[in-house]
Amino acid sequence: MDARLNSASPQPAPKPTRWTHVKRQLKRNIGLYIIISPAVLYFLIWHYWPMYGVQIAFKDFMPGLGIWNSPWVGFEHFERLFHAYYFWTILKNTIGISLYGLLVGIPAPILLALLFNEIRNRKFRSFAQSISYAPHFISVVVAVGILFFFISPTNGVFNSILVSLGKEPVDYLAEPSKFWHLYVWSGVWQGVGWSSLIYSAAISGISPDLYEAAYMDGASKFRRIWHITIPGIVPTIVILSILSAGGIMSVGFEKILLMQNAMNLETSEVISTYMYKSGLLNTQYSFSAAVGLFNNVINFIILIIVNAVARKAGETSLW
Repeated sequence: MDARLNSASPQPAPKPTRWTHVKRQLKRNIGLYIIISPAVLYFLIWHYWPMYGVQIAFKDFMPGLGIWNSPWVGFEHFERLFHAYYFWTILKNTIGISLYGLLVGIPAPILLALLFNEIRNRKFRSFAQSISYAPHFISVVVAVGILFFFISPTNGVFNSILVSLGKEPVDYLAEPSKFWHLYVWSGVWQGVGWSSLIYSAAISGISPDLYEAAYMDGASKFRRIWHITIPGIVPTIVILSILSAGGIMSVGFEKILLMQNAMNLETSEVISTYMYKSGLLNTQYSFSAAVGLFNNVINFIILIIVNAVARKAGETSLW
């Protein structure tokens, strides 16, 4: 009888396996996975699958043989790049333009967002914000065309003013020393309004009670900005600065190519334009791939270093 009772007693439920837990989570969040699947497919197809072709940087790529059957040459293309007389010039231009852009491009949208935050008239603030970020939606070709409209040596707005004042017209793009300024400040004009929206959103998340308490304590407007607004958006500033620093070697290719000419080449030739000329125009595919791989590796290293420094300094980082 004891045996019958033991056999009739309920058995403990089997412990769910890891695969069972995964299937349960998939069923629960199937809608979210369907929503993000196009983005995942995009990155897999256009960003991860092309990594297969990175190996041609270490090969003497021949289209007739294909990527896999082309002969290996090791670091020959990298040695050629490092020993080229123009290497330090294009490296200096790339880093110089990027650093110049960071020094101007990081604080400019912050200041603009702070100005927008101080505008009390909502309609005027909305109108001013719309005007500021409208250039973001202009294509690079149109933006450069607008730039040419102002600086053209024959009928540009600036030179027309100079001629009316009795001075000689200036060909700005023919002077290498002016190229960096034209590139960076025209980029600020095009992107500062759009970038300020992120900081404006961060400012709107700061509690109004902090401002009221500071006002009751007699803090001036500048003090409230310095001690409340800016500390409140520091995490946003740090994250965006890290992302910007991670692309320090990736200067805009299209815009520089449109502004570039034979007279300003010494200050306008950067890694991205050199990759285009050597890879597509001169059909040196392996050498161009080596240049691009070097560029991306340096970007990755800089991103890791800047993120580590930010994490230790302020405990705000990407990871």
